[in-house]
Amino acid sequence: MQALTIDQDYLQNTLMPLLTIPSPAGMTDSVVQWVCHELENLGIEYELTRRGAIRANLYGRQNSPDRAIAAHLDTLGAIVRKYKANGRLEIASIGTWPARSAEGARVTVFTESGRTYRGTILPKKASGHTYGSEVDKQEASWNNLELRLDHTLSCAEDLEAAGINVGDIIAVDPQPEFCANGFWVSRFLDDKAGAAALLAAAKAIKEHNQPLEMDCHLLFTISEEVGVGASHILHGDVAELLAVDNGTIAPEQNTSEYGVTIAMQDSSGPFDRHLTHHLIDLCKEHRLEFSRDVFRYYRSDAAAALEAGSDIRTGLICFALDASHGYERTHQSSVTTVAQLLTLYMQSGPLFHRDEHALGPLQDFPSDDL
Repeated sequence: MQALTIDQDYLQNTLMPLLTIPSPAGMTDSVVQWVCHELENLGIEYELTRRGAIRANLYGRQNSPDRAIAAHLDTLGAIVRKYKANGRLEIASIGTWPARSAEGARVTVFTESGRTYRGTILPKKASGHTYGSEVDKQEASWNNLELRLDHTLSCAEDLEAAGINVGDIIAVDPQPEFCANGFWVSRFLDDKAGAAALLAAAKAIKEHNQPLEMDCHLLFTISEEVGVGASHILHGDVAELLAVDNGTIAPEQNTSEYGVTIAMQDSSGPFDRHLTHHLIDLCKEHRLEFSRDVFRYYRSDAAAALEAGSDIRTGLICFALDASHGYERTHQSSVTTVAQLLTLYMQSGPLFHRDEHALGPLQDFPSDDL
């Protein structure tokens, strides 16, 4: 096993198109097609589920049991909920994100006819020249938001005539900016940065012709933000699932801003102790900057897989993210360290050979001693 160099240009040049392709949950076909073409460029085989989740395959000496690593391609967004008499639109969120973070967002409405409309999400009381201090007193709530379209629309009939329908999906502009000092700022770094890290790690494995001890499936899911995630993409011989997602920067958290964060627990409960400490040992052995953290209001692809009935060991590693589900910021070194840890995990052997079988005896079952 060896630490592999991550191609920094590839990492950044992969993240930018991922960010700019609109992919709110429910409208992910275009980003799925882009990732599939990129896997083809890397010479990696893949399969698609009916709805478009991707399972790519890196082959190892052992094909069962195997492991999987998941990152999600879907993002937050909004949906048309109702026409308003003034020609604006009531909207509802896709995924869980604060109305305060949506205020002022520039967006595109995708209609079923293929026509698109640009607009801005605004609070109902948006003009300080009209409402004065009431602008700051109104509750930050999705019920207090509306969508102003940049089109000649003055009533509900105009909206209908324009071909806008209830249920049309609204994609929010990511507004990416990559700073020279390594800070990356954009909406939807959660989890486009995780997907870029996974692709960059796979590229390193392929280019170094690095042998793997066991098959590793790269999963790109399309509905994590709405709670479905990796629930429908695993097959029976996957024994370990590692999710890649964000770790939040906040005074109450212990996330590493420039390294990788090993999640010990999220809102769905503790992660597998053996897998988690295996990841910690890899960081220590190869001197990767890392921290451990617990996330109380957050769950990942791993939780969805367990809830779907998969009997697997799960873990979560995170790149740093400030202002999660808002206008987010990470650092290049954090995403790079995540990719480096992924290459090491891909090369490592199975945690337990007994995991080849869904059921087995007590004799070779591990203890709580690590």
